[in-house]
Formats: sequence, structure tokens, C-alpha cells
Amino acid sequence: MHFRSPESLLTPPMRDVLVRMARANRPPFYTLSPGQARASYEAGSGVLEIAKPVLALVRDFSIPARDGHCVPARLYAPSAEKLPVLLYFHGGGFTIGSIATHDGLCRQLSHLAGCAVVSVDYRLAPEHQFPVAAHDAWDSLQWLAGHAAELGLDAGHLAVGGDSAGGTLAAMCALMARDAGLPLALQLLFYPGCASRQDTASHRRFAKGFVLDEADITWFFNHYLRGPADREDWRFAPLNADHVDNAAPAWFGLAECDPLVDEGLMYADKLRAAGVPVDLEIYRGVTHEFIKMGRILPEARHAHADAARALRHAFHLKHRS
Repeated sequence: MHFRSPESLLTPPMRDVLVRMARANRPPFYTLSPGQARASYEAGSGVLEIAKPVLALVRDFSIPARDGHCVPARLYAPSAEKLPVLLYFHGGGFTIGSIATHDGLCRQLSHLAGCAVVSVDYRLAPEHQFPVAAHDAWDSLQWLAGHAAELGLDAGHLAVGGDSAGGTLAAMCALMARDAGLPLALQLLFYPGCASRQDTASHRRFAKGFVLDEADITWFFNHYLRGPADREDWRFAPLNADHVDNAAPAWFGLAECDPLVDEGLMYADKLRAAGVPVDLEIYRGVTHEFIKMGRILPEARHAHADAARALRHAFHLKHRS
């Protein structure tokens, strides 16, 4: 069998993005302080995104966490109707990322799906190590389930979603919701982190030069985790959950050229084996973070449309043009 190099898998537009990123010569996250890395990520976050859709409602508010902290949140809605809602957790290795960095994506999901989206600014490491982000995520979901009506939303139709580290939090919330008897319509997972160790074939194959380098992943997790025991906790690594039966139906959007693709496939398989309905798409020739590159990559626009379709189906919403 002919072996293809990892680089040869990339689409020409994706390859062009990587060339441009290399030319920009930005220092890698792992060489920066967390504060510098956050600023760098925010500065570059909207560069390759499609134009933000205008929505009927965009409103900032806050959600109380268990320790009294007010978690910033932003509500997006395409109309003033009583809409079902997706609770969204941004990516960024639990160390970078914010409501601002994922504003375009959340607007797009709300616009295309015709549902409300609530984006959450959970606390970041190293200032707040594991399990603070996990607590903020679950506290946000519990609060939303109890207070959606106050926001004019439909508490009876809730979903969770996220990308990368945010996908980890969404997968975790889906299991906690099951245990708490809180029904969810969907877990929407863009290339989620699922494993306790970064030792899969895809981690080796795409270790350097594919947007998310292993050195960055190590840097993120060294900030987030307090010690080796945290790695084994299923709230960090959903693959470690004892059982995933009766979790909410899942939609996965994975990138072929991504260190995380294998663990995403493994978690999808674990859910399927437990009888959970799983819809999975692998977007060929693109890397981690591709869903925020819709101006250049058609695969990003396809993923937005596919995710919106999954939300509409889960929420029983009619197709939007």
C-alpha cells in the first residue's frame, strides 16, 4: 500500500493557509505567557472567518457559578420567538479563547440553525486549573435549564456544543446531564479532546505543522492540569467514563489532518457501542481550527451547514433558507 505523507492529504486552500501562517512568523503559543497567547489568539481569530451574520438579538449577561463567580455569557438569537437553545463552549486548550474569539462561529450557528446560542466564558488556566472549567460548564448548563424562560428561551429544548477543549466540556456536560435527569436534544462536538494521553497515531502523524502542534497541546495541559491524576478524570478525558449509555445523541465534526481526530473517532465509537445515536463527519484535507476559516475553506462552510442541520433536526425546527 502506498504511504501518503501527512502534507499530501491537505487541500490546496488549506495548504495555502498553512503557508501564510508560516510566513506571518507568529511565535508559537508554547513560547508565550498565557496572557500573550490569549492576545495573539484573539488578534488572529477573525482573520479567516466569513462575514458575521446580523442577528435580531445579541445580549451579554452572566451566570452564577457554585463559588459565587459570575460567568460571562452571550446570547445570540435570530428572532424574538421562544427558541430552543445551544449552550456553546469555545476551544483553546482550557487556556486561551473567549466569547470574542468564537463570536463569528456562534452567530453563524444561530443564523443557520434558527436557534438561540448561549456562549460561555468559562474560567481559564493557569489562573483557574482543573476542574474549574468543568464546574463552570456544568453550572452554566444547570442554570440555563432552570432560567431559560427568563431569557425568553425554550427550556424544553436544550443542546450542548463546543470545539476542541469546548467539545470536551460539552461531552462531559452530556454525561452529567444524563446522570442528573436533564434531557438534552444533542451534543454538538467539533474535534473534541477525549483522551487522557496524547498517544494516538494521529497525534504522532500531525504533531507539527498542522495548526495545533503537540508542543502547544503539552503547554495547554501543563497549565490546566494540577497533576497526573487529573489526566485520568473522565471530566478531562470522556473516553475514561465508566459508561456512556443514554447520553444525548451526538454530532461529530472532525478534521482529517488533526492530532485529535483519532480520539474523536474513538469516543464516537464508544457512544455508538453504548447505543447512543451518532452522526459523524470527517472533513477531508483540513486541520484543527478549520471551522473558523470559512472565508478560505469550503469545508468550514460545509461544517457550519451540517452542524446547523443537526441542530434543526434535534430541535424539530424547519429548514431555513
